[in-house]
Amino acid sequence: MDSWILWTIFGVVVVGMMALDLGVFHRKAHDVSVKEALTWTGVWLTLGLAFNALVWMQRGPDKGLEFLTCYLTEYALSVDNIFVFLVIFTYFAIPSDCQHRVLFWGILGALAMRGLFLLVGVALIEKFHWTIYVLGAILLLTGIKLLFQKEDQMEPEKNIVLRLARRFLPVTDQYEGSRFFVVRDGRRLATPLFLALLVVETTDVLFAVDSVPAALGISHDRFILYTSNIFAIMGLRSLFFAVSGLLRYLHYLKYGLSIILIFIGVKMLIAHWYKMPVQVALGTVVGILVVAVIASMIRTRLVRPE
Repeated sequence: MDSWILWTIFGVVVVGMMALDLGVFHRKAHDVSVKEALTWTGVWLTLGLAFNALVWMQRGPDKGLEFLTCYLTEYALSVDNIFVFLVIFTYFAIPSDCQHRVLFWGILGALAMRGLFLLVGVALIEKFHWTIYVLGAILLLTGIKLLFQKEDQMEPEKNIVLRLARRFLPVTDQYEGSRFFVVRDGRRLATPLFLALLVVETTDVLFAVDSVPAALGISHDRFILYTSNIFAIMGLRSLFFAVSGLLRYLHYLKYGLSIILIFIGVKMLIAHWYKMPVQVALGTVVGILVVAVIASMIRTRLVRPE
């Protein structure tokens, strides 16, 4: 199957599902129930794995394994984003029925941003091979920092884009339903919901610092990189509503994610001397995640809240 056909299938699936999501199921703002969130999480997981199977059949097992490893790695790292979304939504006191809209448009912006980051990353590696060692070192240091970091102390009020927006944009004092802008007395005003969207969009730049080098440590194939990233990101909204209340029980997930970053960083740094098989990379990522989740479950059962 020609590459353009796979790109077309990917585009049709993503655009079609996004139109269906926003235009039909979430045309009107409403609280997203856990049941609805779990259903959509299952839908996106099924679509991601089905596309993985298509890649496997059309481009061979090596590319199929690369896609699966990138997909699982990006999906796992995206869980860290959920903590940040919780902080942002709490800071802005966003009504629960408006949260899906913020995430939808925030992730839409991430599609373009990730594509740009990945294209630049691959181009740099192809032109300057030593870039891979720089990215590997960044991942290694990021993983070590995350490993010893006590708590994520994100402070939305210090976001420079937010501070600039508040300085130069006229903003309403309260929310106006699910609207980002309103017109009053001939003036176009932003709402607090738009400010929250700005923070979500700009924090994705920070997420990309971790996730893009991690993906580049697994594959340099632009198709594999972008499609696996997008399928992982698209499932993030529903995953947020499905598991946000359960995150406090995943005590060791942060350590698992940090070890994954360190592992991929080391993989990139030793690439000149040892090219690690994709099967080994995939098995290691899955193994780390399984151990982190099981350890968290054991701790939750042993250490019951008073």
